[in-house]
Amino acid sequence: MGFYDLSKIERERLVADIRNAIIDDLHHSSVVAIKRYFSDEDTYVRKAAYTVTGKLFNTDSSLKLKILETIKAMLSSENEKERQTAMNAAGEIGKTDFESVCEFFDFALFDKHHIVRNAVIGSLKKVGAKNPKRALEWAKKYLHHPNKEVRREICHGIELRGRTHPQDILPLLMELQFDKTSRVRNTLIHVLGQIAYKKGCLATVVSSLSNWENRELVEKAMDEIVDVHSRYKSFAAMTQSEAIEYIDRHYTP
Repeated sequence: MGFYDLSKIERERLVADIRNAIIDDLHHSSVVAIKRYFSDEDTYVRKAAYTVTGKLFNTDSSLKLKILETIKAMLSSENEKERQTAMNAAGEIGKTDFESVCEFFDFALFDKHHIVRNAVIGSLKKVGAKNPKRALEWAKKYLHHPNKEVRREICHGIELRGRTHPQDILPLLMELQFDKTSRVRNTLIHVLGQIAYKKGCLATVVSSLSNWENRELVEKAMDEIVDVHSRYKSFAAMTQSEAIEYIDRHYTP
């Protein structure tokens, strides 16, 4: 039976059981329950485990060191789900204390399994929403990494911050405009579309793109921005026609 097959009361009881089991493991230098919950087949059980771990770090100072040691150990597990959950736990901690977990981001970004690398990107998004300055400083280190997938993942990872504060990430995105890998450029175009449709964001994005040098990429980005205003019309601040009119008036090719 899955997490959301349970009643609300049963889910709350399960989360409490997970919390108590993790605390017991931490106090006894054990990982038996932690491994069980971190590797559970149900995504929501794993989410409960990493959320609980993050909350314990922030509320019980006596457990901080042990939690960091446990996450480090789990990131070297043979089980990719354990590594994924450990990375997500690091992301929960990084929202308030990135310095304590940045080495885990550095390590897991190069994990052999995509679900772990995706957890790094998801965690970067969460940290960027709460602790943007430090998250973007970290991301900038990898913008020109030799590995194209690292560059693509970093581009994707800073997207969430850009949806509310496009001005924060546009300077970093601009550094990727001449990337030689189409997969990276396509992700860049996608992100530019994603950060342009919320209230007040289109003007910032258009103003920045007017100063980019790669005009071919910019034209594709403009097409994506226009298309996004149709695909996300229920959430966009402007209609597609309003977006087109704004771009026609303010974009300098």
